[in-house]
Parts: sequence; structure tokens; C-alpha cells
Amino acid sequence: MSGDIPTTAYTRRQFVHGGLVLASASVTLPAFLSRSALALPRAVPGAAAIPGVDQDRVLVVVQLSGGNDGLNTVVPYFSPDYYRARGGIGIREDRVLKLDKAAGVGLHPAMAGMAELYNEGMVTVVQGVGYPNPNRSHFQSMDVWHTADTSGTGDGWLGKYFDAECCGYGKGESGRPDGSAARGTQLGLAIGAAAPLAMRGRTASSVSFESPELFRWSGGEGEGDLGHAYDMITRAPDAVLPGEEGSNVEFLTRTTLDARVSSELIRKAVATRPMASYPANSPLTRQLQMVAAMIRAGLPTRVYYTTLGGFDTHSGQGGEQGRHAQLLGQLSGAVRAFYQDLKASGHDAKTMTMCFSEFGRRVGQNASNGTDHGTAAPMFMIGPMVRKGVLNDHPSLTDLDSGDLKYTLDFRSVYAGVLGKWLQAQDPAVVLGKGYKPVEILRWRG
Repeated sequence: MSGDIPTTAYTRRQFVHGGLVLASASVTLPAFLSRSALALPRAVPGAAAIPGVDQDRVLVVVQLSGGNDGLNTVVPYFSPDYYRARGGIGIREDRVLKLDKAAGVGLHPAMAGMAELYNEGMVTVVQGVGYPNPNRSHFQSMDVWHTADTSGTGDGWLGKYFDAECCGYGKGESGRPDGSAARGTQLGLAIGAAAPLAMRGRTASSVSFESPELFRWSGGEGEGDLGHAYDMITRAPDAVLPGEEGSNVEFLTRTTLDARVSSELIRKAVATRPMASYPANSPLTRQLQMVAAMIRAGLPTRVYYTTLGGFDTHSGQGGEQGRHAQLLGQLSGAVRAFYQDLKASGHDAKTMTMCFSEFGRRVGQNASNGTDHGTAAPMFMIGPMVRKGVLNDHPSLTDLDSGDLKYTLDFRSVYAGVLGKWLQAQDPAVVLGKGYKPVEILRWRG
């Protein structure tokens, strides 16, 4: 780089690879662009859609961070071994919200809202979900779930889906198999400080923000910052990349315009009043309330990502009462209100929710009235389109792996069902690799 070019200059290549994130108005435009987490395609009426895909289908992910205790979430009240292993924190059979008497399982009594959804035919419980050679580190195991790779490395599974379906990545130079052009839409949005690894791809990724107040275009009202950015980028050596149409100025102009438009659309959407009563004192409540508002406003977003933390219950977990019960109550109440909100606006049938945690807990309670890191755990699929019921057999409570449950279903089979059946991926194997039979999570086949 020549000496007269500022060391903070940004190139179009850097923008494409780094992406774009919206932050507070106090951040200057160059910093706002450089600390990017995603390339934000335009979210305006008439935005291009994914060819051949039903754009009305939305996936909402609820991540339970910390390792949710699956045995006290979906309680195997059929098993005396459960009660022997959990004399201080086991959920009494007469208090379990029974789901499937044949399977002998039910929900924690704090999950009345989830039980109501189940009874309305809107919940699938998938038991015994995990992966080979499980990792009991929060960070490593979460990376495994986010990348759909047991090494925990590579692009995110949803990011790879965005890339493959919208940008042609992984399908050869011609792009999608049907020959249609790879065209963008606002693909994913996460409520949080940073876009999760699961949504990070090589070409397309997602927006993240913690509150509508922080989600705003940060170029200022005047053109000073923008003009400075133009000057910086056009003086870079690769201002026009070989073999690509358009200049960095054109790219930056379109990108910042999209940022400003999307910022306004999203902040206006989340400012609207909900159409249901949400429970108070839950971070997930606020997240799902914002998601419902954005779905109601018609944003062309395919995937929303939310998180509820605090599930690392090594001590003081409790049984029917305690910290774990409080968290399950927050999850259940927020999801119940979310679907009441969506139903009131007529958007419930287009929205499926997937709930997971990075691992479960050990079968036996520890000396601190809690549970330690374990392995397999249940997942929830929620919405009017899912198959009501309990899928897959519960893992054995006696045939254990050093005190841990042995998984009976690879989580990537659940992902394959979500990608192929709901998000209508052309080929889930492009994202997950081959060998994962999709779980039939929908009421219908196809």
C-alpha cells in the first residue's frame, strides 16, 4: 500500500469478507463497517428472494446456554433409576406435566405454557440428541452445534445454508443447480451483542443487535463520515477489483443505504405494541417480543436467533423450585406468549421454533444439589406445522458412559429435517455432509 493511503483504509474485498454490523450512533462509519459481523443485503420491498423457496417460512432458534438439564426438563418419570440418581432434585411423578404416557415422560411443572402448546399439537419433543465423542466444554460443544462439525471448526451451519442457497457457495461456479442467479435477501438476524457462529458464512451472514436503540445506521446525519470513507476506500490499490463490476464507491453507497433503510424498518417494527401479554422479568421475553414484531412487519428475514443463558447449574439447581425451575418457567412463558402474539397477527403458521442446548447434565446429582456437565439432551420443535409427540426413545438410565447418557440421535439429523423439510434447502448434505437422515419434524412429508 502506498504511503499516502491511510492505514485505516478499507477495501471492497475487506467489506465483502468482513461484512457489516449495525451499532450505536456514536460509532463512526469506518469503525462501524470494519467491526462487521455480516454483509447486510437490502431489506426493502421487492428484495430478491431465494429462488424456489417459500419465503413465508421462518425459523426461530432459541439457544439455552450453559448446558440445560434435560432430565429435569423432559422428566423420565417412568424410571425408578431417575429417582434413585436424583433423590434431592428429582421431580415427583405427581407433579410432572405428562406428555406421552406410553413414553413415560413429561415436562417440569414450571413449563405449563409449553405443556399447553403441546396439548394444542404444536410441540415435538426430540429425545436423546447428541453427537459422537461428546465434548463437555461449553465453548467447544457450542461450536460443534454451531458448525455442525464435531471438530467445532468451520463456517456456521446456518451460514453455510445461506451461502449455498443464496450465493451459490458449494455448488460450483454456476451457483444454484437450477441455474438461477444467486440473489440476496436479509437472511438472518440475531438478538445479542454479536452474530452467533451458527449464522456466519463465507459470503452471507446475519445482523445482530441487543436493543432497537442500538440498531441504527451510524453514519451520522451529514455526509462527512461517509465522504471520508469514500475517500479512504477509493484511494486503496484495489478500488476496482479485477473481474468484478462496479467500484468500491458503488459498493459502499449501496451497502450504507441498505444499512440506513434496514435500520429504520427494524426499529419501526420493534416499536409496535405486541398483540399478546408477555411475562415480565425474562430476557428471552424481550427477544421473542422483538422477533414477533419483525415477523408481523413483514421483514424478509429467514432465520431469527435468540438466547437464554444461566443453565450451568452446578449448585443450587433445585427440583420443582430453584434456579433451573425459574429458567424453564421463563422459557416456557416466553415461547407461549410468542405464539399467542404470532397467532393474533396471523403469522404463527409460517414460524417454526427450534430450541436446543450445547449438552445436557449428568444423570446423578452432585453434592451441591446441582448437576455437572453431561451429554445427550432433548430438543424442542415448536409451531403449528410440527408433528405433535415425543420422537425417539429416551436414552437408557442404566447403560451409561461414565455416568452420562448415551445419545441415540445425532443432532445433525434434526438439522437435516429443519433444512430440508422446513427451510427447503436444495441439498442439506452441502451444509451437513452426507449420512444424516432427516428427522420427520413436520405434520406432512415432502
